[in-house]
Amino acid sequence: MENRSSSLHFITIEGYVEVSKYGHLYFVIMFAAYLLTLCSNTLIISLIWTHPNLHEPMYVFIAALSVNSIVYASAIYPKLMIDFVSEKQVVSLPVCLFQWFTYYTLGACEFMLLTAMAYDRYVSICKPLQYPTIMTKTRVCVLLALAWLLPFSQNTVALCLNVKKKLCRFLFKGVICNSSVYRLYCTGSTTLTTYGMFVFTNVVILPVLFILYTYSRIFFLARRSKDMRRKAMETCLPHLLVLINLTVFIFYDALLVRIQTESSKTVRFVVTLQVIMYHPLLNPVIYGLKMKGINRHIQKLLCPCVKPK
Repeated sequence: MENRSSSLHFITIEGYVEVSKYGHLYFVIMFAAYLLTLCSNTLIISLIWTHPNLHEPMYVFIAALSVNSIVYASAIYPKLMIDFVSEKQVVSLPVCLFQWFTYYTLGACEFMLLTAMAYDRYVSICKPLQYPTIMTKTRVCVLLALAWLLPFSQNTVALCLNVKKKLCRFLFKGVICNSSVYRLYCTGSTTLTTYGMFVFTNVVILPVLFILYTYSRIFFLARRSKDMRRKAMETCLPHLLVLINLTVFIFYDALLVRIQTESSKTVRFVVTLQVIMYHPLLNPVIYGLKMKGINRHIQKLLCPCVKPK
């Protein structure tokens, strides 16, 4: 099997647990999560698109997050569902690298979008009189473009570096192709590791530091006024919850890469599924429940006869 895999550059995925026994159950769970992700995020996008009072930068960024979640789920979930009902779980090298690229690019886009939202909230609460002149349509479009293009371009360079690497091992202990795929290469790469840390700093560490700085400024200034405190809690708390949620899952992913050989297969499998499934599902729940502008329209949609408070 290993010789055949070597000649075809196919990688055997060893991270699944009891697929032959529970594969169809896994498929149903993943398929349900996929449908819920599509429906909930599409609902958020539709509400923001169809209601003029939601055509504000804050809601535009929320819609962008939902688009990101849909693309992420559509890029990752189908391969998992195919594996759950297949006799053998294998992946070709090009598909593995595509999975790696989309996994980290869309994750980085999430951090960049949250950074743009933090800047928007900072200007709205700390500089309310200047908000219309600062957060123009042009600036919002530039922030959206940077949020998607910067991670895409930086990870494209990393992808090119990965393509040049030669495989000597064809047994992958994970479920989806993340940084653990580096263990399959014949030789390590200082260039790839260094560049990876550079990208991680640009799209994760610096955005998180900026978000923490802006929100600390917001909450510091919000102490002066009851109205400012209310506005800060209503609009910033959901963003902080999403940031904490995303950061925890990124930490999980980094931890899984480090302890891949030491932890049990069951632990790795369960945690990986949580990383993949929870975040795209939690985003629309958090914004749907915590953002009054969106929650009001959801209530009206679900209960048209009841006037929302």
